[in-house]
Amino acid sequence: MRIEILGMGCQKCSNLYENTKQAAIELGMNPEIVKVEDIKEIMKYGVMTTPALVVDGVLKVAGKVPGKEEIKGFLK
Repeated sequence: MRIEILGMGCQKCSNLYENTKQAAIELGMNPEIVKVEDIKEIMKYGVMTTPALVVDGVLKVAGKVPGKEEIKGFLK
């Protein structure tokens, strides 16, 4: 599984990264989690507001920081 955190390095992007990492750990998963800060790469997903969460190439959420429980739902 590949998880991408889209954003320019803001605090919300960091929070999403940490929430995602913790959600994966709690589910017993060890996915590849990468931060994508290149605006051209972010725009490929049509994201206008960051942060955004992409799981295996599918945009799950953009413009907010979901909690761990919501993220777990995206990862299952």
